[in-house]
Amino acid sequence: MRSLALLPKAHLHLHLEGAMRPATLAELAGERPSGSGGFTSFEDFMSLYRVAARLVREGPRENLLRLVREVVEDAAADGAVWIEPHVNPLTYEDDPDAALDLLDVLIDEGRRTAARLGVGFGVLMYARRNADPSEAVETAHLAARRADNGVVAFGLAGDEASYPPEPFAEAFAIARDAGLVSAPHAGELAGPASVRAALDVLGARRIAHGVRAVEDPALIACLAAEGVVLDVCPTSNVALGVVGSLSDHPLPLLLQAGVRCTLNADDPLLFGPGLLEEYETARTAFALTDPQLAAIARTSVESSGAPHAIVEDAVTLIGDWLDTPGQPS
Repeated sequence: MRSLALLPKAHLHLHLEGAMRPATLAELAGERPSGSGGFTSFEDFMSLYRVAARLVREGPRENLLRLVREVVEDAAADGAVWIEPHVNPLTYEDDPDAALDLLDVLIDEGRRTAARLGVGFGVLMYARRNADPSEAVETAHLAARRADNGVVAFGLAGDEASYPPEPFAEAFAIARDAGLVSAPHAGELAGPASVRAALDVLGARRIAHGVRAVEDPALIACLAAEGVVLDVCPTSNVALGVVGSLSDHPLPLLLQAGVRCTLNADDPLLFGPGLLEEYETARTAFALTDPQLAAIARTSVESSGAPHAIVEDAVTLIGDWLDTPGQPS
C-alpha cells in the first residue's frame, strides 16, 4: 500500500488559529477547553475557536510566531509541499499599518520555516462576514499590497446563512484585480444558493467547503464544467452537522460528477484529524483509490497560490508516487 504521507499535496483550507497543537493550547492556557470535537451549533464551535485565537492575539508576539512555525511543521510532516493558512491581521491589529506589519512578520516566519523544511508557504487573507463590509474592503487592500509578496488568495469566513456575500463584492473585486485567487466559504452552513452567489458575486475559483452544492445537480454540472475547486473538509462537515456521518458525505459523488476537490483539515485543534488523516479517511471511509487520491493531491497544488516551480515539481512527484507501487505505509 502506498504511503499517503509520501504523497505530495497542498493544504489550502486551514485556519491558522484553529490549527494550534493541543499541547501548545494546553501550555498557553493551562488546560484544553472541554468539548472540542463535538458541537451542537456553529456558535458553539466558534466559542472554542475564540479561546485559541485569544491566546495568540492577546499574548506576546512569540505566541503567533510559534503557531506559524508549528502549523508549517505539522503540514510538512503530513506530506504537504505547500501550506496556505487562512489569516486576517485586522483581527490582531485595528490599525491597518500595524496589521500590515504583523502580516509581514507572519509571512516571514512562515517562509523561514517552510524553507527549512523544503516546502512552500503563502497566505489566504480572509474577510469576516460578521464585520462591516468596509472592514472587508480594508482587508482586501492590505491583501493587495502583499499580492506579490506572500498573500496568494482572498476568502470570506463566518456564518454564510446569516451573512450573504453581496455586501462583499467590492472587496473581492479589489482582491481579484490584484491577482489573488477568490476562495470564499460557501455551501457549508447554507445550501446551493450560497455557492451560486460565491460564483456570481465574488468570482470564486475555489470554494471553502461547497459540499452542499450536491443538492443541485445543475450547479454540480456548472462547477465541473468551469473547473471550480472545492476545498473539502470531511471531518469538519460531520462535526458541525453539515452531513450526518462520513457515510453520508458527498465527496465521492462530487468526484464522480467531475468536480475538482481538495482534502483539508479546516481546524484540526477542534476537529482532531490533520491533513494526512483526512487523506487516510478518504481512502478508508470513502474507498477512494490511489489514482483518485493522487488526482485530489494534484488538484490541490494546481489550484493553490504556489509558484509555478513548486507546482511543476509536485505534479511530477505525484506521478512518481502513483507509478511506484508497494511503498511502505
